[in-house]
Formats: sequence, structure tokens, C-alpha cells
Amino acid sequence: MSAAKSDQCVFCEILAGRLPAHVVLDDEVAMAFLDVRPLFPGHTLVVPREHHVTLTDLPVEQVAPLFERVQRVTRAVEDAMEATGSFVAMNNIVSQSVPHLHVHVVPRNRKDGLKGFFWPRTRYSDDAEAAEVATRLRSTLAGLSLPAPASGQGTSIASTESSVSTALPPTSASTSSPSQGPSGQG
Repeated sequence: MSAAKSDQCVFCEILAGRLPAHVVLDDEVAMAFLDVRPLFPGHTLVVPREHHVTLTDLPVEQVAPLFERVQRVTRAVEDAMEATGSFVAMNNIVSQSVPHLHVHVVPRNRKDGLKGFFWPRTRYSDDAEAAEVATRLRSTLAGLSLPAPASGQGTSIASTESSVSTALPPTSASTSSPSQGPSGQG
């Protein structure tokens, strides 16, 4: 079920700039920022700007533009974090601690310790570490381009290179804000 943008939604608050986040991509379609309780450094959430609770709520015409960003962020996470691969996932209702559609992009390597879905969450050692990881991801994103959609339709993502946000400066609040629990759990 879609819901109106809410002051109670942690991700809507981040999108509006009222809560801090380590933003790695920010454009007219989506924002991507570091999960405050990452499985590994570089664990990023990609969130559509428009508030929708689940994937099935997202209008079909918005699916491709969102996943163009997910694809681009995935490449950046793998490259910037020197990962062998990645895990890309989303929860719909069950285990979705923030009721705003979001896609997890997690860097992965063989024998990284993750087995099944019982994964221990961690924290960045401090705000400086999170800021450094976000900077690496932004830098890698700026250098990436993906092929245009085969149909010739869809939203161009080349323009996102110039709109990568640094509007939310890293602060100690970004590792101790009220969003800490929810955005790191779902």
C-alpha cells in the first residue's frame, strides 16, 4: 500500500534533509545512502524519492528508473569496496523495519562470514569511517556510466554525476540519530 510522504517516515525525513545520512547518490528519482548498521562497510540503501511501502506499490513506470540507480550503485559498491560481488535485496513488509521501499546493496566476498539470512549487523567505527566510505562510493559513482535502455525509453542516469549530494555533511548525529535502529534493520 502506498502512503503519502510522512514526517514519521525516517527515509522521507532523510530525503527531505531533516535527518542526516551519508549520501552517495541523490537525483530526481532516488537517493542512496549508507546503512547505519551495515553488514559490511559500503552497505548502501537505495530509496525512491516518492514514498511507497513495497515494490508492488511502486508504479510500473518508476520501476526501471529506480533499478537503473540500483544497478549503478551496485557497480560502485563492488568497485569502491573492492568486493568480488554483491548481495542486492529488498524486504516487503516482513523484516522491513522502515515502511518505505528500499533496496539493500551489500558488498560480498567469498568466505566473508555471511551464511543464510542470520547476518550480524555492525557499526562504522566512527563518523569519519562512514564519511570515508561514502566519499569512496560517490567518487566511484561519478566515474560510472551504464548503457541506455534498449527501448530508448527510461530515465537517463548520466545527469546524476553532477547531482551527487554532499548537502548532508557527515556529523556525529548520522551515527547516533533516531534513524539508527530502523534504517539499519530492514
